[in-house]
Amino acid sequence: MKEVNSYEVTDLTSLEKLEPVRVRPGMYIGSTGTKGLHHCIWEILDNAIDEVANGYGDKAEVILNKDKSVTITDNGRGIPTGIHPLKKKSGVEMVYTELHTGGKFNNSNYKTSGGLHGVGAAVVNALSSWLQVEVMQKGKIFRQRFEYAHDKQLKRKMPGTPVTALEAIGNTKKTGTKITFLLDKEIFGNVDYKFDIIDERLQELAFQNKGITLVLRDERKEEAVEKVYHSERGLLDFIEYLNESKTPLHKDPIIFSGEKQINGLNLEGEVCIQFTDSTTEYIASYVNNIPTTEAGTHETGFKTGMTRIFKEWCKKLNLLKEKDKEFEGDDLREGMTAIVKIKVSNPIFEGQTKTKLGNAEAYSMMNELCYNKIGEWIEDNKEVATSIMNNAILASQRREKIKKINDAEKKKIGNGTSPLAGKVAVCTLKDNSFTEFIVVEGDSAGGSAKQARDRRFQSIMPSKGKIMNTEKQKLENVIASEELKIFNTAIGTGILDSYKEENLKYDKIIILSDADVDGYHIRTLWMTYIYRYMRQLIQNGHLYIALPPLYKVYKNVKNKEQNIYVYNDEKLEEAKKKIGKGALIQRYKGLGEMNPDQLWNTTLNPETRTLQRVTIEDAAKAEKMISLLMGDIVEPRKNYMYKYAEF
Repeated sequence: MKEVNSYEVTDLTSLEKLEPVRVRPGMYIGSTGTKGLHHCIWEILDNAIDEVANGYGDKAEVILNKDKSVTITDNGRGIPTGIHPLKKKSGVEMVYTELHTGGKFNNSNYKTSGGLHGVGAAVVNALSSWLQVEVMQKGKIFRQRFEYAHDKQLKRKMPGTPVTALEAIGNTKKTGTKITFLLDKEIFGNVDYKFDIIDERLQELAFQNKGITLVLRDERKEEAVEKVYHSERGLLDFIEYLNESKTPLHKDPIIFSGEKQINGLNLEGEVCIQFTDSTTEYIASYVNNIPTTEAGTHETGFKTGMTRIFKEWCKKLNLLKEKDKEFEGDDLREGMTAIVKIKVSNPIFEGQTKTKLGNAEAYSMMNELCYNKIGEWIEDNKEVATSIMNNAILASQRREKIKKINDAEKKKIGNGTSPLAGKVAVCTLKDNSFTEFIVVEGDSAGGSAKQARDRRFQSIMPSKGKIMNTEKQKLENVIASEELKIFNTAIGTGILDSYKEENLKYDKIIILSDADVDGYHIRTLWMTYIYRYMRQLIQNGHLYIALPPLYKVYKNVKNKEQNIYVYNDEKLEEAKKKIGKGALIQRYKGLGEMNPDQLWNTTLNPETRTLQRVTIEDAAKAEKMISLLMGDIVEPRKNYMYKYAEF
């Protein structure tokens, strides 16, 4: 008999072929939620774009099929169909059944590529119920199908099992690849692709690869929807798109490019910059067409080179007075929109999901490129450049003022006059992996929430109506806001460059507002503030929206109430039928109408409530939407509201 605490060789498990992907999908695609679902599309699409971006084709298409499968096509060269001399398998079978197999480990086939590690295609195959590959090559159409099916050799069900050989099914003069796959609902649950997320990604790819054509076709509805993406001006079109709801300080953006070889790596950089009247900076950075949402060496090099040359010219033009402090990079970038794009022949990413670049060569190249090219631009545009530098000096002065305000606040807290006193009902549990900080609209609802909450893990902050629209406010006004001071002190992270995730006191930050227009506006104001000043809360999955019910459908039977809470108009009729004859309807006009028991059962109890996690699936789209909905330019907002009248 085996001892309870023994550890023997028989306890070891060996996963075969593509099994590791199915057992730990998060290691390969980040998550099995919405992000991971769409990441599978990006893995196959990246391979198609690599063909196009390297000059082997000019078109790629994504089709969302009625049966929830996805088809991705390109008119590139097609995956190799020949038999490998050592593996005795076709190139297609190798790419889709073996991890780390591809043509991108040297630079002979692709100068640069997004699909780098040779795992993307096999990973998608492993996570699919079935996947079918069609390759047009050598005058023929080849096809092979893979399924999550019984493996004869291993005598068990295995992911990505070839159920047909690679076979020629017809003749053609075209070249290219067509991949169709159905992701497994056992892994992903509800396979529901968001048109908007794919739409934004294709739009960005078209901007980054001028001259190519991309198509998105959605066949899931009765009437298919098709959208075509094409850009002749590339990054100039992109920056115009991003700044649609901002007022540029100079009409013509700063745009430049260059290439260099360092340590055997081929690097190509392209940058587009435009300064606006906004109070916040936005940088969209990409490596080999892939968004680097966590930045990396290319973005750091861009910032360093730009700051260095502007500081030098500031001294040359004698713009600083004797008492003025030199501005910093953050001051210079206030109101700047920039697109930083680099192509690297052998990029080092942090993790398979490729969100941060690590190559030191990318830093050197972008630092030098930006220093030289922006210097040339300043030489030719001294008037605009002087205006930008004067704005940076003013921003620096404001930061000094803000530092004094912050120091005064810290002193107050040190003297025992904490802004939290009497404002926040703080929970007793100190383990922040379970705690929740809930911002509740209105004193009345806040009072009910304080009574209803579980005091062990839920803290309540009643919010007095609407906070300021931080998109339109200067930093010093935001810092001085009493309501925001309370929020900042309570959650503990700090804001902007002072943000420290390790100081976060709560796992969930939850916004709870009425289910009406004012409630939606309050929710949007809070999300705008958090997006602008502590974006990491969203990126790291801490921000949630609580959904209060719109109706209670009920009737009394033998002095006992039967009820159903309804969260949208679509479910109202269904609830009335369930309650049956004599059903009564209570329409909640606001959270203040609920007693503590009702508030607990519908919106605070983790067992019964509905929470929506706020995510940033696409940073460029989020930036554009915040500027559009909360900025000063009226026309784009009006157009958006006409288009989405039922939003």
